[in-house]
Amino acid sequence: MASYDVIIIGAGPGGYVSAIRCAQLGLKTAIIEGRETLGGTCLNVGCIPSKALLHATHMLHEAEHNFAGMGLKGKSPSVDWNQMKSYKEDVVGQNTGGIEFLMKKNKIDWIKGWASIPAAGQVKVGDDTHEAKNIVIASGSVPSSLPGVEIDEKIVVTSTGALDLPKVPKKMVVIGAGVIGLELGSVYARLGSEVTVVEYLDAVCPGMDKDVQRGFKRILEKQGLNFIMGAAVQGVDATKTKAKVKYALKKTPDTEEVIDADVVLVATGRKAYADGLGLEALGVKLTERGQIATDSQWRTNVPGIYAIGDVIEGPMLAHKAEDEGMAVADVIGGKHGHVNYGVIPGVVYTTPEVATVGATEDALKAEGRKIKVGKFNFMANARAKAVHQAEGGFVKIITDKETDRVLGAAIIGPGAGDLIHEICVAMEFGASAEDIALTCHAHPTYSEAVREAALACGDGAIHS
Repeated sequence: MASYDVIIIGAGPGGYVSAIRCAQLGLKTAIIEGRETLGGTCLNVGCIPSKALLHATHMLHEAEHNFAGMGLKGKSPSVDWNQMKSYKEDVVGQNTGGIEFLMKKNKIDWIKGWASIPAAGQVKVGDDTHEAKNIVIASGSVPSSLPGVEIDEKIVVTSTGALDLPKVPKKMVVIGAGVIGLELGSVYARLGSEVTVVEYLDAVCPGMDKDVQRGFKRILEKQGLNFIMGAAVQGVDATKTKAKVKYALKKTPDTEEVIDADVVLVATGRKAYADGLGLEALGVKLTERGQIATDSQWRTNVPGIYAIGDVIEGPMLAHKAEDEGMAVADVIGGKHGHVNYGVIPGVVYTTPEVATVGATEDALKAEGRKIKVGKFNFMANARAKAVHQAEGGFVKIITDKETDRVLGAAIIGPGAGDLIHEICVAMEFGASAEDIALTCHAHPTYSEAVREAALACGDGAIHS
């Protein structure tokens, strides 16, 4: 039996970051992971492999649609799907290997296997039981499905199966128009699949700014994605090679529609995963949605047991888990742990990218807040025009009408996932739109569109 100051269950972004921070604070730390590699869902079958495929297929799109216009002549490249998957796996391997190196560098013990908590202060892995003054549950989440939809990861797949299909399907149906569905849908559309997205709500990316939802859908439609909105999926009938997706439109609920597919991607969200930990026997309190209930310091109702990341309430984002991982380590180490949940950006890694942070215009209006909105289109940004990413994109900044303090922002355009952090930093420091507008931005850069949107919150943008 080994004894530790902290044992962390789960080696995803929340878990491994927390482990490193605990070690930096001088705490004897172990991390438990059942996978053969570290990094959790994000690095193994989520964020990282999907970004590799998004990048590869974007390069294909550029070659097929934009190279000739730039004077790059020649035959368009053919797709070697197996080689593309090998490239993806190489990217995954580099990243998971990097996490393993960080564990060794920080003298963190990696206990391999699946954990359970037989009692407070104890963690069991296989036949071994380890003692811990503090336990952090960072066990993450798994894909959720729908009634009448049985996942086999061959014909009816989650994001995990969609990352490793044996061949590119001719027809793919994506159930759910959220981030995962749109990212992977765009990957296969670029590879030549006929992609149809079936969504229960009337807009893509539920909860996002309405201008983003409308503009983003139009852009994706131009890229070849088809959408069936306001449709409730009734079930999926699958054989060894095909599937039929049954749905009914909300406006005609008694009429069943059917669409054929070679592959069906179920992208209806994720749910907290804590199976096998023994939380019920321990008396750990859960929320109505099955997540672990915690206080403002990530403590559960059982002393010495904490929880972070997807397994607790809040957006299921790797960077949110990372922030919580550092913060809970600080709490355990006797410091002040803090996460500003009002400034957590969200990004969709399609081309163009979509990024948001803070409150939406509709949410602020519903609260009765008096606001100003500054908007600038990438069609007036010289750099975006040069890289064929100006059409349909924009930067939108929302501020308090009286104080000019930035309350939220949304970006559709090149590098949106990086540009949004200028606004995140501004919000973290309580900056105004004028502060952004008076900051010199290099020319020509995409970031000038952020400055122009900030100017639009005042006397007006310069280039529109």
